[in-house]
Amino acid sequence: MHTPVVFIDGDQGTTGLQIHARLQGRNDLHLLTLPDAERKDSQCRARAINSADIAVLCLPDNAARDAVATIENPAVRVIDASSAHRTTPGWVYGLPELEPDQAERIAQAKRVSNPGCYPTGAIALLRPLVDAGLLPSDYPLSIHAISGYSGGGRAAVQRHETLGDEQAPTLQLYGLELAHKHVPEIQQHAGLTARPIFLPGYAAYRQGIVLSIPLQLRLLAGRPDAEQLQACLEQHYQGARHVQVMPLHQQGPAAALDPEALNDTNDLRLAVYANPEHGQVLLTAVFDNLGKGASGAAVQNLELMLAAMRG
Repeated sequence: MHTPVVFIDGDQGTTGLQIHARLQGRNDLHLLTLPDAERKDSQCRARAINSADIAVLCLPDNAARDAVATIENPAVRVIDASSAHRTTPGWVYGLPELEPDQAERIAQAKRVSNPGCYPTGAIALLRPLVDAGLLPSDYPLSIHAISGYSGGGRAAVQRHETLGDEQAPTLQLYGLELAHKHVPEIQQHAGLTARPIFLPGYAAYRQGIVLSIPLQLRLLAGRPDAEQLQACLEQHYQGARHVQVMPLHQQGPAAALDPEALNDTNDLRLAVYANPEHGQVLLTAVFDNLGKGASGAAVQNLELMLAAMRG
C-alpha cells in the first residue's frame, strides 16, 4: 500500500513547526522536508511539492500563490494555511464544522484553504445563526478579539521572548483602519451581506484567543431570545468532536473567560451570555490560535484528506 507523502512548505515558521511536531513519528505517512540549503531554492521546492500527495503551505500569501503556480502534477492536493486563497473560487474552506457536508467536501478536495485564526471563532458563532434566520445577514456586527503574541508570527514571538515583558507591549490593539485582511473571509463564510467591524489585539501571553460579538436582541429577525440562539448553536454542533457549546448563562455572576484555557488542543469553546433585562447577548469563542486557529485545523483537514485516500 502506498504511504502518502506529505510536504510542509515553510516548516520553519510558527504554524509549520507546530504541524511538523503534530505529525512527527507517524508511520502512516511520509513527512517530506527539505534540508536547510534547499529551503529557499525554488526548483527544489517545486520538485518537492510535485512529488507530494498532499502539500501543506505555511507561507506568506504571495509565496503561497507562487507555490501553487509551480504545481504541474494534477494528483497533488493542497492545504494552504495562508490567507491567499480563503475567498478564492474553487478552493474549499477548511472549517469542517461549517456545514453538515463540509467535512466530506474537504476530504475530497484538491485545494483546501485553512481558515484564519480569528475567522474560525467568528464564523463558528455567526454562520449557524445566519443560516437559521435568527441573525440578519446585514446586522451591524462588531467583533473584538485578543490573541496571544504568537499570532503575530516569528517576529512577535522574538520580540516578547527575547526583549522580555518590560520592553514588549502588554496589550496592543491593531487593525484600527478597519481594513484587516480577515474581514472579507469572515463576511463571505459567515454568510454576511454587510461588512462587520473587526478589531483585533495582541496581549503579553504566548497563545490563545478570546473573541466576543455583542448582539442587541431587538435588532434580530423575529426577536429571538437567548435560549433560541443557544439552541441553534447546540443543534448545529451536536456531535462535533472539536467544538464545545457551553450552557447558556443569563443570571448571576459569570466567570471570566480565560484565553489560554484550550491551549495545545484543537478544541473551540463557544458560549452565549445574556442579560434578559436589557435585551443584550454576548457571543464568545475561546481557542488556541496555534491549534484550532492554525496548525491543529490543518492537521484536522489533513486527516480528512488522508482518510479519503485510504478509502
